[in-house]
Amino acid sequence: MAINPVLLMQVEIMNQYIERKKLTIQEFLSIDAKYGFLDYIKTGYEPFHLMGDQGILNEIEDYIESNKQASS
Repeated sequence: MAINPVLLMQVEIMNQYIERKKLTIQEFLSIDAKYGFLDYIKTGYEPFHLMGDQGILNEIEDYIESNKQASS
């Protein structure tokens, strides 16, 4: 059985984001529903797989912040 590398990255980054922000799963799912966190990782997988986890987390935080500002 082959491991899906995109799914693996999504789970790893999701867990690290939850830990970094001290979120519950429900809070994370709300963020994902609003900003497309997991889809952003899927879409950005090609460049992300060349980055470290901290770089990916920083990119995702920037993405969410820019979407918050755009919707304000």
